[in-house]
Amino acid sequence: MAANWWMVRAGADGKDVEEFIRDGIVAFGDPELGPLPQSIKKEELLHLYAQHYPAKKEGSRASWASQLMRLLSEIKIGDTVVTFDRDRRLYFFGQVTSEYEWLPKLNQGKPHARRVKWTHQVLRDLLSVSTRNTLGAIQTLFKLGADAAKDLQTHAAVRGASTDLPPKPLESIDQDEDGEAEVRAEVVEKADEFIEDAINKLDWKQMQDLVAGVLRAMGYRTTVSAPGADRGVDIFASPDGLGLQEPRIFVEVKHRNETTMGAEKIRAFLGGRKPGDRCLYVSTGSFTKEARYEAERATVPTTLLDSQDLRKLLVENYEKLDAETRALVPLKRLYWPLT
Repeated sequence: MAANWWMVRAGADGKDVEEFIRDGIVAFGDPELGPLPQSIKKEELLHLYAQHYPAKKEGSRASWASQLMRLLSEIKIGDTVVTFDRDRRLYFFGQVTSEYEWLPKLNQGKPHARRVKWTHQVLRDLLSVSTRNTLGAIQTLFKLGADAAKDLQTHAAVRGASTDLPPKPLESIDQDEDGEAEVRAEVVEKADEFIEDAINKLDWKQMQDLVAGVLRAMGYRTTVSAPGADRGVDIFASPDGLGLQEPRIFVEVKHRNETTMGAEKIRAFLGGRKPGDRCLYVSTGSFTKEARYEAERATVPTTLLDSQDLRKLLVENYEKLDAETRALVPLKRLYWPLT
């Protein structure tokens, strides 16, 4: 059976890469666990993590256990491991030469180790965008596919060789730009999906507070209805908060992911509205075509927002949100190079 290729991160931001290369190892894990038998079962490892880190989330402990199990038993002697030096933009790879070892003195803080004979290096800029994207996954230790392994082998140099970058042909530059655009689009799409997931996890009251917070960020003052009968209005918004200045916005919020809102819901919401009013109907489910048509032909201007629309408004106005609203869906700005 062909040897597997593994990516092993050298600590946060690659800070341990010099020790990895100098000492001929890959290592990580927690010294609190102590030396482990290579035959340990995942259930036993999960129990150890639970003993030492009872306050940590179960999902986090399960992720740590999965990573360590790969180092203990899935990696085999003869497999190839890859690690990254961010400062020099170099990937190093070599062959695993030992079974699992406990090396607390050799690598402080990361005593669970395998010995490695580091033989080659690859300049990151030589790799395809697809391979760079694969190698950029967030896990500490993961298996590489055949395409990424082949790309690394194709561009490998003996460790210690010159790292001067040869000029690229024009056609390869165009291909790289196309690839980067694809990766950027994929990252944005994933971010949008994760934001919508976070919105959908809110309870009904938090959803009302989120919508009200977005409206405040847009310059309105809001009143959120108390729990109980709200006569079809969950939020009232206006420039002065009193309804003496237009626009007077009446908002209904339905937090039912599995429910499609029909025309009858829109008609019921619009009943009793007067000229000069504005209506906003927010649903984390979807709307039927008939519901959208009902909103379009209504005599009172009416806007329907689904989860995607709410996510867009949230992101567009995030910098203006108050702290309470930001805490409902905490987001972090991501910068992407335009070149």
